[in-house]
Amino acid sequence: MKRIALLGGLIAIGGLSIAAAGLQAPQGRGGEGRGRGRGPQGPPVLQIEKVKDDLYEIIGPGAGNSAAFITSNGVVLVDTKLPGSGQAILDKIKTVTDKPVVEIINTHSHPDHTGSNEYWHPQIAIVAHENTKANMEKMDNFKGDKAAYLPKTTFKDQLIIGSGKEEIDLYYFGRAHTSGDAWVVFKADRVLHSGDAFAGMGAPLIDANNGGSAVEYGKTLEKASREIKGVDEIITGHAAKRMSMADLKVFADYNNDFIDWVKNEIKAGKTSDQATMEYKVPDRFASKGVTASTGGLFGGIKGNIETAYKELKK
Repeated sequence: MKRIALLGGLIAIGGLSIAAAGLQAPQGRGGEGRGRGRGPQGPPVLQIEKVKDDLYEIIGPGAGNSAAFITSNGVVLVDTKLPGSGQAILDKIKTVTDKPVVEIINTHSHPDHTGSNEYWHPQIAIVAHENTKANMEKMDNFKGDKAAYLPKTTFKDQLIIGSGKEEIDLYYFGRAHTSGDAWVVFKADRVLHSGDAFAGMGAPLIDANNGGSAVEYGKTLEKASREIKGVDEIITGHAAKRMSMADLKVFADYNNDFIDWVKNEIKAGKTSDQATMEYKVPDRFASKGVTASTGGLFGGIKGNIETAYKELKK
């Protein structure tokens, strides 16, 4: 049975009755988009797009897609992008609401999703899966006094934040991109933020050093597509457009098919390099938008094949 944690109200709201406007950044920060202790940095150029009346997607080059959920007491921010992005994120939020950011959810540990945690006041609640917190604790970004920007609340299988129209459901279905990928559902809005477990329809991003798994990837996505109900749109980790649950199911099937193919290559005595030379996305998936480059972050399909070989030959 899943362990379900239930919080009757937003985590951050119950403990943060102090002046909300003062929680936007540590004292002494100016408006130049500085990261704490980093000095001036050029702010990224971001865009904000309306998803629902109370939910917005914040996108920008080189960083994960963020979400801003406006509640009666403040804004819940999903993922804080790269270091130095805090002021740019806040500037975009201010174009749609004057409410402060009162809570942060990190979908996983990577710096393009957690890098600007440190921009916000250290008393703001930060929520993530327990494995994500463990991964973040190994990062230089969260050593020493920066440990204040680690998640303060973690969950194992499921966490419910808030209630009614402001309910947010967090799920964990297993290893995929990392060992701690959180799936964030804005229940009343029927919208899911998938983080990089579903970053888009390209070759999956598998970070084996942080617990990601090529073998488990498709199983995890399949479980998410089966168990998450009532969702019409998905804010992915990096795609330029929102996806559907049907897209997620296609991507899950693709990853399961990929592992079956790798198993057959190993059985046939092929090396990972030979398998990479032979690989082509099956037409039934390519026709639905799945692509697979041979390079890129985590090595693209070549990296996926190498990771799968290492897992399957253990």
